[in-house]
Amino acid sequence: MTNNNHKSKSWLEISKTALLSNIKAITSLLPKDVSIMAVIKANAYGHGLKQVSSLLNRTDIEWFGVDSLEEALLISKQRTDLPILIMGYTLRKDLVSVIENSFRQVVYDIETLKVIESEAKGLNKKAYVHLKIETGTNRQGIKLEDLETFADFFVGNSYIVLEGIYTHFADVEAGTGEFAAKQLAEYKKSVDIFAKRNITIPLHHAAATSAILLLPETHFNLVRLGIGLYGLWPSREIKEKSVGADKKIGFMPVLQWKTIVAQIKMVKSGESVGYGQSECVRRDSTIAVIPQGYADGYDRKLSSCGEVLIRGERVKVLGRICMNIFMVDITDIGGVQVEDEVVLIGTQGEEEITAEELADKCDTINYEIVSRINPLIVRTII
Repeated sequence: MTNNNHKSKSWLEISKTALLSNIKAITSLLPKDVSIMAVIKANAYGHGLKQVSSLLNRTDIEWFGVDSLEEALLISKQRTDLPILIMGYTLRKDLVSVIENSFRQVVYDIETLKVIESEAKGLNKKAYVHLKIETGTNRQGIKLEDLETFADFFVGNSYIVLEGIYTHFADVEAGTGEFAAKQLAEYKKSVDIFAKRNITIPLHHAAATSAILLLPETHFNLVRLGIGLYGLWPSREIKEKSVGADKKIGFMPVLQWKTIVAQIKMVKSGESVGYGQSECVRRDSTIAVIPQGYADGYDRKLSSCGEVLIRGERVKVLGRICMNIFMVDITDIGGVQVEDEVVLIGTQGEEEITAEELADKCDTINYEIVSRINPLIVRTII
C-alpha cells in the first residue's frame, strides 16, 4: 500500500460506478413519468460540484438543484443542458443574472417576485420560478394563509412563469409518515388555490431521498435526490425499512477519503501526544503523523476515538485532532512506511470506515461529515 506516485497528500476518490448504480436504484422505484432532480448543493455534499455534475450530464437525471447562483454558474460552465433550480436565497441585485442564464429561482416572498418581474421586463425575457410552500418545517416558505396573494400575482402575468411548486418534509428520516401526511394535506390545499384560478403548474415536487424510498404518494412528477445519490442513507430507520425482504434497495458509497503517512516516530511510555497533553501512551509506541485535520474536515470530536485504515488494519487516533494533522498508534502494525496510503472514509483490505461511523462519534449526521470536507482537497473520478 506504499505508493510514491500520489499526486497530492490527500484526495477524494469519486466512484462513477457507484454514482450510476445509486441512480439506477432510485429509478427502479419511480414511474416513468417521474423525473429526478440531482441535488448537488454544498459542493455536491462534499463530493465535488464539478466532478459530480460532469458525471450526471448523460444519465437519467433531468434536473440539477443547487443552493446558490454561484453554484449554478459553476455548473453552467460544464455546458450542461439540464435546467438548474436555485433553492437558496439570491440577492435581489443578482436576480437579473438568474434570468439571463435561464436558471430557475425558488421564491417565497412577494417582493422578490416583483423584482424578478421588473428584471424580466427589462430583459424582455421570461423568468421561471418555483414557489416553496411552508407546510411544517418553519424554515423558508410561503404559509397557506399568504398564498392567495402569490396566486393572484401570476394571473395574467406574461413575464414570470410559475414552473413549479414544492414543499419539504420535516421528519420522514425518523421512519414514520405521520407528520408528512399532515404536510402533504397542506401542500394539496396550496395546489387547490392555484387550480381555482386556472393556473396550471407543470412541476410538483415534495420527496427527497427519504420520501422517495418510503412515501410513493409524494413522488408527484419530480423528486429531489440528495443524500441517496451519494450512496448514503438519510438515517438508520430509513435504511432498515428500505433493505427489508420486500424491497432490498442497495446504495453504494460514492466517496472515499484518503491521505498518507507523513512521518513515523517513537514515543516512550508515559509521554503525551498532541495539544493539551490530553492523551499519554501506556507503552513504548510507534505513531504515524497524518497530514489532515479539522481544517480539512476531519472533526476535532474524533480526538482520541477516531480510527483510520493503514495496511488494511484499523488504528486509533492519539490525542487531539489538530488544524492540519493528527496522530495514530501504529505500534501493532509492521512495515508501515512514509507515504503509505491512509483511509479516513472508505475501504482498505477487508476493513471499512463509513461516514456514518464518523457521524456517530461526532454526534452528528453523515450529511455533515461529507459536506464539510475541505473543497480544496483534490477530487478524482475513478
